[in-house]
Amino acid sequence: MAFATFSIRGSDVLAPGDNLLDVENLRVSFGTERGVAKVLDGVNLTIRRGEIMGLVGESGCGKTTLARAILGILPGNAQHEAGSIRFHGDDLLKMPRGRVDDQIRGRRITFIPQDPFASFNPLFRIGSQVREVMKWKSPRRPESAGRGMFGFFSRYPRARRKADEADAVEMMRTVQIPRADEAFDKLPHEFSGGQRQRLMIALALMPQPDLVIADEPTTALDVTIQAQILKLLKRLVKERGVSVLFTTHDLSTAYEICDRITVMYAGQEVEMAPVDDFFQRPSHPYTVRLLESLPKPGRELREIGGEIPGLINPPAGCRFHPRCSHATEICRIDRPATTSVSAAHDLRCYHPVGTTVLA
Repeated sequence: MAFATFSIRGSDVLAPGDNLLDVENLRVSFGTERGVAKVLDGVNLTIRRGEIMGLVGESGCGKTTLARAILGILPGNAQHEAGSIRFHGDDLLKMPRGRVDDQIRGRRITFIPQDPFASFNPLFRIGSQVREVMKWKSPRRPESAGRGMFGFFSRYPRARRKADEADAVEMMRTVQIPRADEAFDKLPHEFSGGQRQRLMIALALMPQPDLVIADEPTTALDVTIQAQILKLLKRLVKERGVSVLFTTHDLSTAYEICDRITVMYAGQEVEMAPVDDFFQRPSHPYTVRLLESLPKPGRELREIGGEIPGLINPPAGCRFHPRCSHATEICRIDRPATTSVSAAHDLRCYHPVGTTVLA
């Protein structure tokens, strides 16, 4: 399968390691005026230490909701119904909210947004926004230090502030911000779109996190800048041993940056595979059709056909069965269990395409 974009992939094969994050049977619903939408329905996901996990699927499949569930920033109408999100072995859903706010989110798990311009306050200089983040999320700040009764008016020790600022400037140089020592005095609009996204990468890495969640971070950029940002992000996280959950609907982007890929469809994961297996040996009928829908020289575009099911009254069993030419009666009744195509390639399907399921 050819991708006429850019190439940053290397030949290194990721060695198996301990899982940093384990999402098990996660069920999240949203209350709406028309009823309860089952947005995540028994989702499972693992992220190993030091790997980039791609989360792909059509719009509305639940990618962003899963990312926000891990961060603990779901909207007020969301309801966690079942499942766990284990980070370093601890279930974030059972952890006290104050501990998650103070020690996990923005510190050990950070976020790179889709739109960097909307994520900066246009009225404040970059330096003041960096200081505010590092005041609370600096790796130098003791984990036992709470915000206290005065909240955001709490003291920022001078020695730590100067050290944090020096590290921030160095990180800006690392992400290739021109004249990084002058960036603190500029407003967000004084940077280009690509530079703002570089600043967001710098902010995400300054706390020295274990996991970065990147929610389609190159969507708002042109193709040339996308290539630069992806190459930079991959190099920095690999150098630092940071894990990444990279959500995208762009399969060529996933091919360039990810070590493994999890495919989601209508709130359920359907296939999990190393990136080369995903593109060369897809096994779930949805994955096969998704890849066939990509443009290819000398071939007409092939759409998947049918419609994505609604999440208020979704079909039983495998949610892809109304659009699947391989579906049988069992597909309409029970959701398939996870089976293995190889040691690192799993899927949920009664009728995998072109593969033999391991016993």
